[in-house]
Order: sequence, then C-alpha cells, then structure tokens
Amino acid sequence: MKVIAVLNQKGGSGKTTIATHLARALQLDGADVLLVDSDPQGSARDWAAVREDQPLTVVGIDRPTIDRDLKNVARKDFVVIDGAPQAADLAVSAIKAADFILIPVQPSPYDIWATADLVELVKQRIELTDGRLQAAFVVSRAIKGTRIGGEITEALIGYGLPVLDSRIILEAEPDSDAADEIRALANEIKQKLL
Repeated sequence: MKVIAVLNQKGGSGKTTIATHLARALQLDGADVLLVDSDPQGSARDWAAVREDQPLTVVGIDRPTIDRDLKNVARKDFVVIDGAPQAADLAVSAIKAADFILIPVQPSPYDIWATADLVELVKQRIELTDGRLQAAFVVSRAIKGTRIGGEITEALIGYGLPVLDSRIILEAEPDSDAADEIRALANEIKQKLL
C-alpha cells in the first residue's frame, strides 16, 4: 500500500481538487484506491456524497491519528489523503503515514512563501526516515503562458524539494487537457514510488 498525502497548510491551494482527481485517476488506471478526507470541513466527503454512482471509497479521518488509523484499513494499492489547511497536528499525522507528500502551490508569491513551515516538517520527516519519504511540489491552477507560471518552478526549487513537471489547470471535461494533466500527475507519482 502506497500512501500519497496532498498537503499545504494554506487554504485554497487546490488540495481537495487534486486529491479527489488523483485518487480517481489512479482508480481508473486499475488500482484499488481509498481517499481519506482529513479536513474537518469535509469537502472530499461532500464531493463523494453528491455522486450517486460514486465509485471511489472516501472516509473521514480528521483527527491527528491518521498514521495509526491507516494501519487498520484493509489493504489498498493506494491511499490518497486530502490534507487539512492550518492544522499542524493533522499535517504531522498525514506526513507520518505517507510514502509521498504532494504539495500543491498556486503561482503566486504568497502561496510560495506560505509553504515554508510545511516544507520544514516534511524535510524533518525525510531525514527521520533516511530518505524513504518522498515529496514534491506540483503547480496548481497554472495559467499557461504567464511569466509567474514560469518563475514558480525556480522559486520552489529554492526549498530543496523537486517540482513535478505536471501542471494542473482547472477544467471540468473528462477528455480535456485538465484530465490529461491529472493522469500525467498520477503517472509521475507512480514512477517515483516504484
């Protein structure tokens, strides 16, 4: 079982959108997937509740026991954790549970600066696990062809974690560029976990 935690302590970074779509992309690729909503607001659970034909299992664990609770979950190929904003204890628990931390960042200076505390927590855990934990940034809500869209990678590299090549541009159509981008993101993460 591989655990991917989508974390950023800043609200509005695209965590839930990325976590739900990443979990679904992994499932559509044939994997057995569980989506864990660790946000007390419950947006991923709400997302699941509005679909009568919801093919993805979504559970809520909004207590700082994620790392312990996942040990009692039936084995899945992947668990994707939708992280809570501004909840250090939940973030630490998700980091402990994870094999891979995905940090979505929007292309804005504030969003880049807001990741500093989370990056420090992740780096500490990487050191404690002798590098077994992997982490990377993904640019969320990118706007093609803008200067800041190109500069964000340079700024994020300064934090010492890789920046994935995949970019997330929000659209709703299953055959859209956005759907292809989520599938590319899922494949890029799977390659890193192999």
